[in-house]
Amino acid sequence: MAFPFQGKGADRRIGGSYFIPLQSGFLKAKSLQFSIFSRMKRNRLVVLAAISFFNILCLMACAQDHANNERKLSVANSIAKTIVVLNNQDSVIPLKSLDHKNIASVSLGFAYSVVFDSLANKYDKVTSFSAANYQDSVNLNDLEDDLKYYNTVLVSIDDQHLTNARYTNFINSISKTKKVIIAFFGNGPGLKAFDSLQSPIVFTAQNNADAAALVPQYIFGGIAAENKLTNTFSARYTVGSGFVTTKTRLKYTVPEDAGLNSNGLSEIDAIAAEAISQKATPGLVVLVAKDGKVIFNKAYGTHTYDTTVPDRVTDIFDLASVTKIAATTPAVMRLVEEGKLKLDTTIGTYIAKARTSPMNNIQVREVMLHQAGFIPYIPFHDYVKTGDYSRDSSAAYPTKVADQYYIKKGFFKDFMWPKMLNSPIRTRGKYVYSDISMYVMKDIVEHISEEPLNQYAYEQFYKPLGMQTAGFLPRNRFSKDQIIPTEQDTYFRKTLLMGYVHDQGAALAGGVSGHAGLFASANDLAILYQMMLNRGTYGGTEYFKPQTVDTFTAKQSNVSRRGLGFDRWDPDTTKHYPSNLASPQTYGHTGYTGTCVWVDPSRGLVYIFLSNRVNPTVSDRLSNLKIRGRIQDVVNKTIDDAKK
Repeated sequence: MAFPFQGKGADRRIGGSYFIPLQSGFLKAKSLQFSIFSRMKRNRLVVLAAISFFNILCLMACAQDHANNERKLSVANSIAKTIVVLNNQDSVIPLKSLDHKNIASVSLGFAYSVVFDSLANKYDKVTSFSAANYQDSVNLNDLEDDLKYYNTVLVSIDDQHLTNARYTNFINSISKTKKVIIAFFGNGPGLKAFDSLQSPIVFTAQNNADAAALVPQYIFGGIAAENKLTNTFSARYTVGSGFVTTKTRLKYTVPEDAGLNSNGLSEIDAIAAEAISQKATPGLVVLVAKDGKVIFNKAYGTHTYDTTVPDRVTDIFDLASVTKIAATTPAVMRLVEEGKLKLDTTIGTYIAKARTSPMNNIQVREVMLHQAGFIPYIPFHDYVKTGDYSRDSSAAYPTKVADQYYIKKGFFKDFMWPKMLNSPIRTRGKYVYSDISMYVMKDIVEHISEEPLNQYAYEQFYKPLGMQTAGFLPRNRFSKDQIIPTEQDTYFRKTLLMGYVHDQGAALAGGVSGHAGLFASANDLAILYQMMLNRGTYGGTEYFKPQTVDTFTAKQSNVSRRGLGFDRWDPDTTKHYPSNLASPQTYGHTGYTGTCVWVDPSRGLVYIFLSNRVNPTVSDRLSNLKIRGRIQDVVNKTIDDAKK
């Protein structure tokens, strides 16, 4: 069975009631059962479905067992052979241009809508509705009214409910004004009910949780359609009908689907347990994608050491310096590709204030390579005096740094920025890793794009890619319980940091900076870096030309291992960086809060590790125990063993 690991989003609205998406990792059985039963208590058939589904999830979450996963994959493959895409003459499937879509999923009596919606939400935000909550609505007019803000509607229905005239009338009505995709589960003769429908249909003869996990992946391009109808079911749906589609996005599946042995990945559990027991981090999330397939995604531990709130794979983490390659560098890549930014042009060309500073004649390329000679960082929080901040917001203190901490107006513009621009240039031509580099690149990006970096990255990348959590200032969009806490700051902000950037300089800059401030879930990062691994293309859209990705991610320095913005494998093999078995093609970045993203084109690998190792305070245990690199090597070894 190809069911993955967790639906996207912390809690999902399903037709008037809430459910907690599926946990991959330490599954809270009672809470999951309660949430499923609260969603599905209307009839015995659905309750039985929930029990079966729960048992499947326990197998997925509690054991990465090779034999079990081979059986699941066999079941998934057999179902896949029955799935046919119909009425796709306009190439609606797989969905494209997600930034122009507002998607709803409507269950018309479909028993496995929880599974269906969980998968759909891995690709984009999908709001769930159930016809069961509109029993008093004549012809489901109230439901249709509630869909007024959605331009794309996924309708799931089985053959048992096709005889309900309310449902068929509803489908015919909304298909006149909205882009509708039918997910039909059941016997082929039921297709006759759609003879007059022009909307695309994804049809499978199977009606179970396994099929519900697969169909959304066809709709979004995680799986390519290739089957034709083997029988004639109506005048419209005849033998040989069916459209071929292409795979454009990540697939969610088991390791065996990528040719790997799940047993080889079982050591990840032990390393994660060691990290938690040794107080290297209270919790963590690991995601592995191989050949465009998410084959491992697990959450471990708890949000903090003194809470029982479990980490979830949908949790949002402070990415720290991963911001450099997940926000600033992609923005630079886009502007370079468009010819608006030239790497060999000087800082002063783009930043007027730099023209009278030591930075004036330094080239952008030097900045991206950390060879500009900048000092590593400036501890701006040490310069904050009484009177520079307030515990309440006001016109004089408008910039929120953390809960009950506001910095005075102009602190960045009048103090921090001039201090960086006029900082000494001491090591030009040598590799000295500096956060100031990405403060500079953020300002250059904003001058050229004429947009704030957070807005530009969201519009150009995160929204069209379907990345729902990625962005700066997450407290403006998400509740605190979806965001992993970082440090209990006893020195500067005197509070537990929840959704406010850990980095002090980025915080004083208002939470949006080129070197830190980005938050995201593991799945969002997997989408972004699968696009990079694809050399610029994802979801049927080209974000970068292949040569742009190749240039920025390749070694570009004569004095360091660095690419342009990207960190890379270290040729000094005594350093074993980023891990013992990492290949020379590996590129990515680490983050101070205990995060990393590494892409290895030679293995078709995207590896993501997210943690809050700075909670409750900064500790070196995660690095000393080499947790990130050891897990990476478990994955590397499993892939290499499969090649033997």
